[in-house]
Amino acid sequence: MEQKVEPWLRGTRMDVDAVRRGVIHALELAAEDVARWCKGLSDEELGARPVGLAPVGFHLRHIARSLDRLLTYAEGQQLSERQLTMLKSEMDGQDREALFMEFTEGIEVAVTRVLAISQESYDQPCVVGRKKLPTTVGGLLVHCADHTQRHVGQAVTTAKVVMAMRER
Repeated sequence: MEQKVEPWLRGTRMDVDAVRRGVIHALELAAEDVARWCKGLSDEELGARPVGLAPVGFHLRHIARSLDRLLTYAEGQQLSERQLTMLKSEMDGQDREALFMEFTEGIEVAVTRVLAISQESYDQPCVVGRKKLPTTVGGLLVHCADHTQRHVGQAVTTAKVVMAMRER
């Protein structure tokens, strides 16, 4: 199997500061890993819960929707009723085409929103959630990257388990 060079080693986005570039590269890698490991799963496999693991579909929905929420906070806003409603439905299944469309659009929109955040705002304080937990714009950006990668790892692991079960 050919190993592709990861986005952060391709020399791309050099016109963007290191923080936003790192976040964008993490999002690009997430999209590539999901395409590689999850796109071949059926509707049923995307909803499978082997040994009680959260389904691949949940992780893909959660990535797209959590990026939207985290970037809303980074932009100094609070969540809308729509975002709160969407949060409650992340475990609900949907057909694979709609799922992958939501994931892909979520990543693309997040990249655009990350690019719109200025480097000068990184130390700007902001709050998260109903409890108004303190963080900064930069902290939220970094969390977009690490949170996304964490869930991609879980999605890929679950996809591999599901594929192994298919082959039995």
